[in-house]
Amino acid sequence: MTGAGRATGAGRAAHAPPAAPAGRRAAASRASGRIVLAALLLALAVMIAVFPLVFTNGAVTQIAVDTMIFVAAACAWNIFSGYSGYLSLGHAIFFGSGVYAVAIAARDFKLTGDAVFSLMPLAAAVAAVIAIPVGLVALRVRRHTFVVITIAIFFIFQLMAFNFSFTGGTSGIVAPILNWTAATYNDPFYYLALGIAAGTIALSWLIRRSRFGLQLRAIRDDEDRARGLGVRAMPVKLTAFALSGCITGLLGGVWFYFIGIAQPQAAFDPLFDLSLALMSFFGGLGTIFGPALGALILEPAQQWLTIRFTNDYLSEILLGALFLAVILFLPRGILPTAAQRIASRRARSGDRARGSQAPAVARPKGTGP
Repeated sequence: MTGAGRATGAGRAAHAPPAAPAGRRAAASRASGRIVLAALLLALAVMIAVFPLVFTNGAVTQIAVDTMIFVAAACAWNIFSGYSGYLSLGHAIFFGSGVYAVAIAARDFKLTGDAVFSLMPLAAAVAAVIAIPVGLVALRVRRHTFVVITIAIFFIFQLMAFNFSFTGGTSGIVAPILNWTAATYNDPFYYLALGIAAGTIALSWLIRRSRFGLQLRAIRDDEDRARGLGVRAMPVKLTAFALSGCITGLLGGVWFYFIGIAQPQAAFDPLFDLSLALMSFFGGLGTIFGPALGALILEPAQQWLTIRFTNDYLSEILLGALFLAVILFLPRGILPTAAQRIASRRARSGDRARGSQAPAVARPKGTGP
């Protein structure tokens, strides 16, 4: 090899970055991050599982049951709205339909005791059946008009619950009495709602990793382009809408037996839809665990505000203000924002590590500084 060739090889070697050590450190950092995340999720799951066994106060476990119901409802809402980009403000239609489906059936069939829980599938089925015609009407338009249509249909259902005789009108329908021990009365509802929440999160994970979930996200990103690529947008949206409504209706049935009465103003509550949207945006719209995180934080906070302040509307005012703040200052939600910042910090750390390990470039003899 000539002197010029040796000099060229030395120059290339001097400029070549030590890729292997930096790559190993980056892989080790990612692996340690996954281990820490898995440990945190496991610790949170254990805490949630034993919560009613540790905190036995009735008021505390009641808030816990409401929180688990909203965790499941927010994740169900996210399966449709988070993945498709169509923001629904009418999911209280399905929640209230589930409430009244089991309430009317329990009253007419004269069910008592634990037998009333055999009506849970009925709540899910009625909500899913109602979601099909509602979806066929509302999903024919694009996203902004869809929001308005869901609100309008919601108020139609609320007025029907107020005025139809079979719903009991403003008096409502009283739930059958459950002969359970008062000290642990809330525990079965907690674990039932927790099971539904866990199943909904698992279903959300499966959908996100499936071809169906990919089609939903393609519709969210660019519906016209998705159609051009062969996605049958209407059946895909309608399926997700009915599936989301089915889970929400099931939760309505659980809530009816937990509260003990079905009334229009509670079963068809417009704040229910606002809460689901806020929880999903707060935790991370379109993510798997974001809506659950938002519900775990916001539902207990809202309950505490309702108990703490005597003004009945103060918690609603603060809820609306928080919604505006999240949209303005945290539009991507907690989990996506945190993931982005962690990725940026790792990238900067990697750049600094590569820069500190890069050897000085050898200069030929006789050159200046």
